[in-house]
This record gives sequence, structure tokens and C-alpha cells, in this order.
Amino acid sequence: MEQKNSGRCLCGAIRFETVGPLRTITACHCSQCRRQTGLYYAATSVCVENMTLQGEDRLSWYRASDEARRGFCSQCGSALFWQAEGAQSISILAGAFDQPSGLVMGEHIYCAEKADFYELPEDDVPHYPGDRPASA
Repeated sequence: MEQKNSGRCLCGAIRFETVGPLRTITACHCSQCRRQTGLYYAATSVCVENMTLQGEDRLSWYRASDEARRGFCSQCGSALFWQAEGAQSISILAGAFDQPSGLVMGEHIYCAEKADFYELPEDDVPHYPGDRPASA
């Protein structure tokens, strides 16, 4: 049976469904992700072609850098997506998924930029000071 997951923004104006396996969660502790979410960005990813979207007229994009854009609901402000320029995949914030999601933590990146008001989780997944190594 093919894996399906669904989710939405806080107000429900944007809904999505994914088909197929999702990547393990990457927790990004960089300053941009912290400023957008208030803590850190925990996201999975899927090929764009394996995601359907409802309420796209409520989806706004913010280009935070030359490398990527961030998608959010223009009605309730929920942070939902991150997409690298020209990428065939899209990152989806883990908290937007309906439960049970089946998602598991896979890694922590940009740990050297984490805020001073929390400690990194003591989990059994890799913790990188910057981006994940190219071989990871």
C-alpha cells in the first residue's frame, strides 16, 4: 500500500497531501529558521510531483535568500514550506502534518547557530555545526 500523508495550516485554508515515502526530519537551528518559527525548523521533504495542494491562492512565498524561498499561509501565517532554487523537492514543516505522521528525527543542522535559550536534544541522530556534509 502506498504511503499517504496529509496536513494543513492552522486555519485550514491550505491543505496538502503527499504520496510516497517522506525523508526523515531535519531540524535546522540557523538564525533564519529560528526567526521564522520562533524555535527551530523541523521539516521533511518530498518530490514536488508527489504533493498536491489545495488553497494555493492563500500560499505566499518569501525569498529569504538567493538560494531558497519559504512558503506560508497568507491568512493565518503558518510556516509550511521551504524550497531551494530549482529543486525538484520541497521541504514541509513536520508540525503541519496530520497525526499520526510516522515521521522520525533524522538530523540536526546549523547547531552552531542555535539560540541560547534552549539545549539541543540528546537524541541518537547526527548533529552538525553547519549544513550536513555532502556525503550525508
